[in-house]
Amino acid sequence: MSNQTHATSTDAPRGTPPTIIVIFGASGDLTARKLAPAIFNLSKDDLLPESCYLIGYGRSSMSDEAFRDYLRESLASHSRRPIEEATWDALAPNISFHAGGYDELDSYKELDTKITAIEESLGSYAQCLFYVSTPPGVFMPILENLGTSGLAKRHKGQATASKVIIEKPFGRDLQSAHELNGVINRRFEESQVFRIDHYLGKETVQSLLVQRFANSIFEPVWNRNYVSSVQITVSENLGVGSRGGYYDRSGALRDMIQNHVMQLLALTAMEPPSSLDPEAIRDEKVKALQALKPVAFTGDDPEVVRGVYTEGLVDGQRADGYLEEEAIPQSSSTETYAALRLSLDNWRWKGVPFYIRSGKRLAMKASEIVVQFSRPPAILFGEGQRFKVEPNLLVIRIQPNEGITLYLNSKVPGLETKLQPIKLAFGYETTFGSNTPEAYERLILDALNGDGTLFIRGDEAETSWSLLSPVLEFWEAQGKNGLESYSAGTWGPLAADKLLLKGGHEWLTGKEYQ
Repeated sequence: MSNQTHATSTDAPRGTPPTIIVIFGASGDLTARKLAPAIFNLSKDDLLPESCYLIGYGRSSMSDEAFRDYLRESLASHSRRPIEEATWDALAPNISFHAGGYDELDSYKELDTKITAIEESLGSYAQCLFYVSTPPGVFMPILENLGTSGLAKRHKGQATASKVIIEKPFGRDLQSAHELNGVINRRFEESQVFRIDHYLGKETVQSLLVQRFANSIFEPVWNRNYVSSVQITVSENLGVGSRGGYYDRSGALRDMIQNHVMQLLALTAMEPPSSLDPEAIRDEKVKALQALKPVAFTGDDPEVVRGVYTEGLVDGQRADGYLEEEAIPQSSSTETYAALRLSLDNWRWKGVPFYIRSGKRLAMKASEIVVQFSRPPAILFGEGQRFKVEPNLLVIRIQPNEGITLYLNSKVPGLETKLQPIKLAFGYETTFGSNTPEAYERLILDALNGDGTLFIRGDEAETSWSLLSPVLEFWEAQGKNGLESYSAGTWGPLAADKLLLKGGHEWLTGKEYQ
């Protein structure tokens, strides 16, 4: 990135005007591990605007030189590619730090002065991309002060209009999400806002729309006539570690299911959009979420299970239980595992269960979508256990080893007619190489270019919360009643397996189809 005078939008890839990126919470872990490497690799690939500046905003005082050193150390530890001196030498002069409180209006006015000075040196306007990478408790003060100071409305209606990226969580429940959206909508236009969920930047998730709508073999069978069930698993084999204090205020439903898992569900269940326009795609995602029926908590057939891990063995080593972890009170009733059976009340998916689950200290780290197709009629190959006709499966693997596997039944070579499931597999690493862009690279680039396709709209977040907030309220009223336990290193509580039994299903991730 060079500092050129009189830069115009034609200087930048894909028409992006000169840009000033301001990261709130710039000394935090996310900046070090994800944001700085993403910006560096975009610069290395010549995908940043010709004139691009990075301002770190934080409460602690730091010199520009110290901030540059911090970012360079972060790149050495976390970038997917080694530091290239020419790229760094072009980046470094345009990196600075601005110290100030998140609730101090004067500091925002000083930031505005700094931004204006950069524009004067360029001889042209620049768009500002404000990245809110802070604890959620200061989201609102930051957004309010961006509005009050005038930073949110810089060059409104022009190509250089301000934009803001907001990290999850988008509220703790429906009410807080509604309040947060109220502040956002008062200070910004929706077109300026990019609510980020890094899962949507992963290659396999982006590819999901391509697999569905660019292959004629899938779309005709992507419905209740041929699909028996859909499973979405986002599992982690680690415990809460040093995040115990944060996690105990969150839990599995808030931490993973409300955002990551529900986004995967929406992309899997949505109807074909009318175009690739971002709003057309997001409209269909919202419709899919709105079709979800309320969850049954009690009765003979509850549709939700929660659990907490106890001590167990992970890779042959003893692992502490949740209540033994740092900063976790003994009175805690926070769930480290949640599973739900969901139903969409629409034409495409009527009667097809969507099973979703997420948890800590499970048997393996995995994120995948499993579409289980209906078994063929038991006419030719239906003689008891002789043939063992397994259902066809389409497994979309998000991590680890991003890829897609299709399971078919095949005859085993020999004189007898014996069947065995075989797999047709595609892996991103083996096909395209291992050095694929990180999710944050794609998402930051899209935000710079104003493309909201892979970002969450305000009504999406509230629709998701409207389904899950009643679950959280029910659990809070129950306390520890109904909180199942499972040993660390397993696949969760037994009650989660029973959740699938009524439909004749079982969890497939981690079993024979792994």
